[in-house]
Amino acid sequence: MRVPVVHQQGRRRRARCSRLLWNGAEILVTLGVVLLLLVAHQLWWTNRQAREGAERKVQALEREWGEGRGGGGGEDGEGGSGGDRPVTGGAGASGGGSGAASGTRRAPAAAGARPSWTQAYAVLTIPRLDLRVPVAEGVSKPDVLNKGYAGHYPDTAQPGRAGNFALAGHRNTHGEPFRYVNRLRRGDRIEVETRDATYTYVVDRTLPQTSPRDGGVIREIPRSTVRPAYGYTDPGYYLTLTTCTPEYTSKYRLVVWGKLTSMRPR
Repeated sequence: MRVPVVHQQGRRRRARCSRLLWNGAEILVTLGVVLLLLVAHQLWWTNRQAREGAERKVQALEREWGEGRGGGGGEDGEGGSGGDRPVTGGAGASGGGSGAASGTRRAPAAAGARPSWTQAYAVLTIPRLDLRVPVAEGVSKPDVLNKGYAGHYPDTAQPGRAGNFALAGHRNTHGEPFRYVNRLRRGDRIEVETRDATYTYVVDRTLPQTSPRDGGVIREIPRSTVRPAYGYTDPGYYLTLTTCTPEYTSKYRLVVWGKLTSMRPR
C-alpha cells in the first residue's frame, strides 16, 4: 500500500498567488474609486463651486454699482485645473481702432481707470444661454477662468471701445460658462454691463474651429490667421468669445464674434 505524499510547497505557492491576486484586486478597486471621485470633483463640484462664487460676485457688483461706489475689487486666487484655455498669440491694441462698423453708432469711452489684474469689473449676459457671469481682467486660470468668470484678454479693447473686446471662458468644468456658445446664432443679443453703462452686442459670425494659437481672432480687427475666410477687414466695435472645442478637450478653439449696436448709460 502506497502512502500519499502531501506537497506543502505547491500549496504555499498557490496561497501566495491567491494573496497577490486579492491584493491586486483591492488596489484596482481603490484606484477606481479614487478616479471616480476625481471625475466627480471636476465635473460636478468645480461647477457648483464656481457657479455659486460667480453668482455672488455678480450680486456684489450690482450692489456696488447701485450704491455708486464703483466696480468690484481684486480677487483671491483659487487652485484647480480645467480643460479649457484661452487663445494664445498676439492681440491688437486696445481701443486703438478708428471708425465704427457700418450701422454702429460710435460709443463713448468707458469711464474709469483700467481694471486691475484679475479684478471683476463687468457682467456678461447672454439671454439665449440664460448666462450671467462676471468679467475679470486677464485670462489666468487659477485667478479668473477657474472661478467661473469670463476673462478679458489683456491688450484688447474694453467694453464699448473701438476695437475688439475679447473674452475667454471654460467650456467644461469650473462653472463652464461658455459650454453652449456653439448654440449662439446670428442676431442673438449679448450685453456687457459696467459701472457706467450697458453695452449691447449682436452675434454676427462664428468660427467653428481654429488653432489655439490663432491670435488673429482677438486682434483689433479680428480675422483668423489659420482660416482667413473668417473675420473682418474694417475697423469697428467688436466682441469676441473664445472657448475650447470639442468638449472636454483643449485641442481647438471655437470663436463667436459680435458687433456693438447700442449703449445705455446707467
